[in-house]
Amino acid sequence: MRAFLHTRTGFIVLACLAIVAFYLVTSHSAHVFGVLPYLLLLLCPLLHLFGHGAHGDHGEGAGHTGHHTSPAQPPGAQEQ
Repeated sequence: MRAFLHTRTGFIVLACLAIVAFYLVTSHSAHVFGVLPYLLLLLCPLLHLFGHGAHGDHGEGAGHTGHHTSPAQPPGAQEQ
């Protein structure tokens, strides 16, 4: 994807998208800003679904290490 942006075609596509975005904001700002609250509401479930990817399964603590160490121990120290 990054290589595409450095080609002549990629530059033309980006320029066209910038022109369209500028036209929408300047000429149709009432329509664009009227849709923003709905976009924020649609963004909430998407962020909930895709923003928690690093949490994992949440089942029986599998793969969750370091939660049972006492605060006095440095991270990574083994309990004896």
